[in-house]
Amino acid sequence: MAHMATIAAKDQKFGPYGAPAMEAHGHSKETTPSGSQLTEPADDLLEAFGYTSEMNRSRSTLNVTFMSFVLASVPYGLSTTLIYPLQGGGPTTIIWGWVLVCLLMTCVAASLGEITSVYPLAGGVYYQTYMLSPVWCRKLAAWLCGWCFTLGNIIITLSVNFGTTLFFIGCINVFRVDDGTGSGETVGIFQATDYQVYLIFLGITSLCTAISVFGNRWLHHMDTGTVIWTFLGTLAIVICVLAIAAEGRRNAKWVFGGFEVSSGWTPPGWAFCIGLLHAAYATSATGMVVSMCEEVQRPATQVPKALVGAILLNMLCGLIFLVPICFVITDIQAVIMDPTGQPLPAILSSAIGNEVGAFVLTVPIIILGIFCGTGCTTAAARCTWAFARDGAIPGSRRLKFDSVNQKFGLPLNAMMLCWVVQVLLGLIYLGSSAAFNAFNGSGVIFLTLSYVIPVAISFFSGRKALTNAQFNLGKLGWFANAASIAWCAFAIPLFSMPSALPVTQSTMNYACVVFVGGIAIAAGWYVIKGKQYDGPRTTETTEVLARQPSNVSATRKSSGHV
Repeated sequence: MAHMATIAAKDQKFGPYGAPAMEAHGHSKETTPSGSQLTEPADDLLEAFGYTSEMNRSRSTLNVTFMSFVLASVPYGLSTTLIYPLQGGGPTTIIWGWVLVCLLMTCVAASLGEITSVYPLAGGVYYQTYMLSPVWCRKLAAWLCGWCFTLGNIIITLSVNFGTTLFFIGCINVFRVDDGTGSGETVGIFQATDYQVYLIFLGITSLCTAISVFGNRWLHHMDTGTVIWTFLGTLAIVICVLAIAAEGRRNAKWVFGGFEVSSGWTPPGWAFCIGLLHAAYATSATGMVVSMCEEVQRPATQVPKALVGAILLNMLCGLIFLVPICFVITDIQAVIMDPTGQPLPAILSSAIGNEVGAFVLTVPIIILGIFCGTGCTTAAARCTWAFARDGAIPGSRRLKFDSVNQKFGLPLNAMMLCWVVQVLLGLIYLGSSAAFNAFNGSGVIFLTLSYVIPVAISFFSGRKALTNAQFNLGKLGWFANAASIAWCAFAIPLFSMPSALPVTQSTMNYACVVFVGGIAIAAGWYVIKGKQYDGPRTTETTEVLARQPSNVSATRKSSGHV
């Protein structure tokens, strides 16, 4: 018997991490130059993890990269939060803050890419946290990470849709009329009341959800079109403002080195840091695309490439957009104090010298906001569905948040849950616009924390699970992980700070309140339902066991590796 077992062992094909590979008919496995096998077919690997493939794997690497690009929608994301770096230092914070955050988020994206190549599931950071954590705390760690990731997805989607609402109103108000007081002062043509703002938000949120539902099979084409639209729209804006520059242009010294703090924060370095929320918000959706793992053919390689590729593409597009805009900011204080509350329409209006021309140039960004909201809705629905199928969301089974609608080929009930939560949270604006503005910062905080949890666990456990990851940074991985952890640890308290001093009821940053409230809800629900929660589905298959850090370490030792 022992002899037969030895022969069988010799004939056994071994997959990654030294585990016996599963055979799958009709699929070929990728190999390294040395011939060692790297992957299982995506559906077979998903089944090995305990899940059944329910989504259509129709997206290519470019499709996922473009979707990740759309989730950021750089000109849009940078336009709606431009007030932060304008107050926190002006052009230096705008340009160099953008470059700095993009480089740091490249480290975050690469770190998540490594882990995703080992655990390529729609649960994303939630599932990864469970698999990487020590047994004694894995359920709680996965629960908290999952709630942070899910809340972050929904809140960022909410802030995008509401940001589009406010930006749209700000763009309309480039058209000015006499204020009727006889003082000669003018006001925007549309002085929206709170309930009008909410109704516009409701319409935009519903539109993005409808596009995501009824256009699901064409979304990857829309993502490709959005990338083209983004670059064409950006080029149209920068060419027009630089060519016309009705009020003149700044010199390069001011654009790349000018530093004017008007936020009230000191010292200047801290004011610069406060202004980074602008760039952090635009790149906060980086890891949301991991939820699309079950809709690509080779998620272990395609999604990591998309994560890093999209950040680099975003950085390029952001610089193409921001640098020319800074050249035509002739009066930074006038832009900050503009009554519309939206800096970009004010900048375009002064640069073009014509209300109609300024409004026309904002149209590409308004439309981009709709595309961004649709992409965020799509990703948030997948994330919510993945979390719900493990029973972590109240009513998951009864209300079928864990199911995929066969007609539309997407998790429809999970998507409608996201819509309902956004609509209900939007009502807060009717009571306090300042309190509602906290969702910008809290969305970034929730997502940032969810990204860093699996990265930190992997880093402090010696990166054992990443030994044979298909997307492996090697020794650079240690640096990328350390930079990611340092950035996230700094960003979480940073974005709880008010953007300007002195602090009043209207300028207070309530992001920390929203964050603590979200964590309290997650913890409270765990106390109530924690005993019934078993964590993500797992199996005792060799493929899954071999991807656990302790087993990877044991495999390396037995094979003579140090």
